[in-house]
Formats: sequence, structure tokens, C-alpha cells
Amino acid sequence: MEENEASGEVAELYEHFRSHFGRPDVPGILKCFATHPPMLRHMMDLAESLLFADGHLNRRHKEMIATFVSTLNACVYCADSHGYFLRMHGGSSELLCALQQNDIASSTLTTAEQALLKFAARVNDDSQEIRAIEIDVLKQAGWDEAQIAEAIHIVALFATFNRVANAFGLSSQGLLRSMQDETVIANENAIESNGSIQ
Repeated sequence: MEENEASGEVAELYEHFRSHFGRPDVPGILKCFATHPPMLRHMMDLAESLLFADGHLNRRHKEMIATFVSTLNACVYCADSHGYFLRMHGGSSELLCALQQNDIASSTLTTAEQALLKFAARVNDDSQEIRAIEIDVLKQAGWDEAQIAEAIHIVALFATFNRVANAFGLSSQGLLRSMQDETVIANENAIESNGSIQ
């Protein structure tokens, strides 16, 4: 639901988003949930408390997972948005490019981060096949149970967001382009053309 069409609870939620986050426009992903105001409210609360805040994982790690999973799911809208937020929270352009290329062996990632992203891919693609030994590997890499649980929640959240954004036809907002990073832009163009980079 577009902002100029919103009324009642949806209009109030849109205004809360604009004032709380200091953004002039409501992002497209929120508009996708506006046909059911209670879901819009819950999704906003979930994103604010789980994603847009440090928790058991810090914001950089959350954005790293969000960007990686969104790229795996060929969601150009979320890959652009969360690639941008990753850069804003300390991720280098080299790290972003590694995530866009599905290069989780990249030296821009610590050994612990490589293990976390490998697990994130398993949650995204083969959650029914995950075994206890994989959790043990993460613990040996330095992640505790609360961090592992939060990583699972972030991946699952983006399994939803990516599919909603793709099904509603949301295109990239061009946030990464605004950073004028030629390497990132080249990889973003490849994602848009091919669905994902192999």
C-alpha cells in the first residue's frame, strides 16, 4: 500500500517508521505487508528488535548474514539494502564483494565468520538436513548457543523477506550505487543480470 493511500493503523505505522528511523520514505518491503496491518506491525517490531539492533550477534554480523542470504536467494532488493547497511556498519567493499560472489573462503572473513556463513547457507537451503555435529563445529569456531540461535532467526527472517520482495517484484533501491563504489556496482549489476553470481 502506497503512502498516499494509507489510512488508519497503516498510516500510523508508516509515520512511526519515518519518525523513528529518520527516513523520509517508507521502504517497499514494509508496503508489501500493509494489506494486513497486524502483520505490518509485527514485522516492524521484529525487524527493529532482531535485525536493526545489536544482540547476541552484532549489527555487522547480522547485515553480513542478511546480504549473503539475500544474494543466495537472488533478491536484488534485499541484497542492495543490506549490502548498503553492511557497509554502514563497518563492512569493507572487499567483504561485500566476497558475499556477492558467494566466496565464503575469502580472506576478508575470519575463520569463525566463514563457519557462520557456511551454516547460514545450510539453514537457507537444507535446514532439514542440519545435524548436531554442525552446531558443534560452530561452537568450536567460537560461536555460543545464543549467537547460533540468532543466526538461524536472521536467516529464517530473510527467507521470508526475500521471497516477499521477489514475489511483489521489488527492484533494487540503488543504495549501493549511491556509495559510488565501482567494484560493488559491477557485482550488483551481475546479480541483477544473472539472478546471482556463481
